[in-house]
Amino acid sequence: MNGVQILLIAGAGIAVAAIARRRGLEPGMFIVALAAAASFLPGMPRLELDSEVILAIVVPPLLYSATRGTSFSSFGRNLRPIIMLGVVLVVLTAGALGVIATWLLPSIGVAAFVLGAVLAPPDTITTVSHGEEIGLPARATSVLTGESLVNDATALTLFSIAIAAVDGEHTTFGGGVQEFIRSAGLGLGIGALLAIMTLWVRKRLHHPTLETALVLLLPFTAFLAAEQVHASGILAVVMAAFSVSTNLTFDPKHQYPGASRTRVQENEVWPVLDFLLETFVFAYIGLQLRFVLEDLASSEEPGLTRVLVAAGVLLLAAIVVRIVGVYGLFGRWMLRHRRRAARRERDPRYRAAMDRRAQRFGGLPVDPPTHRETLLAGWTGMRGILTLAAAAAIPEVTSSGEPFPGRDAIQAIALIVTLGTLLIQGTTIGWLARALKFDVAGERAAREEMRTTALRELSGLGFEEQRAAVLVQMSERRLSEEVARELIEEIDLRQASASPR
Repeated sequence: MNGVQILLIAGAGIAVAAIARRRGLEPGMFIVALAAAASFLPGMPRLELDSEVILAIVVPPLLYSATRGTSFSSFGRNLRPIIMLGVVLVVLTAGALGVIATWLLPSIGVAAFVLGAVLAPPDTITTVSHGEEIGLPARATSVLTGESLVNDATALTLFSIAIAAVDGEHTTFGGGVQEFIRSAGLGLGIGALLAIMTLWVRKRLHHPTLETALVLLLPFTAFLAAEQVHASGILAVVMAAFSVSTNLTFDPKHQYPGASRTRVQENEVWPVLDFLLETFVFAYIGLQLRFVLEDLASSEEPGLTRVLVAAGVLLLAAIVVRIVGVYGLFGRWMLRHRRRAARRERDPRYRAAMDRRAQRFGGLPVDPPTHRETLLAGWTGMRGILTLAAAAAIPEVTSSGEPFPGRDAIQAIALIVTLGTLLIQGTTIGWLARALKFDVAGERAAREEMRTTALRELSGLGFEEQRAAVLVQMSERRLSEEVARELIEEIDLRQASASPR
């Protein structure tokens, strides 16, 4: 792939995305579909990239951008459902789809579990990015955002283990668990260390362009440094993003002169980078369709017909496993919650112990999701960037030099399942959210009232005093972290516009 081809893909993606948005369509789905159709044009060349480039260049900045706008407090409050969806359900989904793929495509052997790992993580962040448009309630938005940050790490760890198994390395369930814990812990530590270094250097640069460039390098550095020592690059990026974003926004030590201009600049840079990278990946994978199908048609095993049948079955299985898994995990939580509530009602000693625990930890445990929230979470199973990027990152040959078994089949199935879930679930999630009649208007009104009250208290204060007042209100829980971020962004804009360049 040369530079001209990359530029043509980016330019075409801008035009296609503009048309899609005007017609109310999901740009990613539209770009993949058109790129797939374009791959059949006469004379269309096959575009080739090194398999490691996709994961190392595309995933880290997209994940960092998604994390930097996430509420850390909401992530902590909803940690239980996030772990359920982002770890437990991904493992169950990868295993279930891997078993089904083994039955459908016996010729690819252990590589069926590579396919399971590729198809396991849903791209819930895409849904959340349109949350207000489709009517998602605040809690669902927080849970789905957190899930998207965690499930990528789980899926890529499973992906690495499955790739190693294909290469002939001995793997066991217990060994896989130990590897995940080691990889996650080391990744989080690397991310935290790089965040500390970045924060220390950043406030000594005194130049918005240099400061922004430093932060733009952070996700790549965190990912590659973690992967170099076989740790989770995904969790390294997530930890770095959380640490840097939270400190730069809320820590008074990082409110140095000129920091507001840098934050404003970064807020404009990341969406552009997100769009270009997402457009490139969707287009690149779509443009592979014809060539992958040709390779399958010319091969005896597994063969084009069997792969297309397998793709249809796995598409249905991916949707069903998600719904059943969400209901199973959340339903079990609901039953335990009801039993505890009943015991609390009839047992004074248990009630006193629960009250003491609530005082110690700042409140009672979070209630389980409602039936409506469970149904909505179950239907948000669209596959996206990570599924496509992981499929593209499968090596062409194993460590022994043999062709990787089923590589073309896995890439074709990943593309078809991604397109299918975007078409089936992506186009109906808004309708479902509206049909479930969440009180989004009430949430929006409460949020606006909180914001209005805060603005009244900020009236007449200087910029730095306003930021300090916002932090006080947030620490006293009169402001949510989400509203506090919005107010600080507004203060940054007003200060940047008032300051001479």
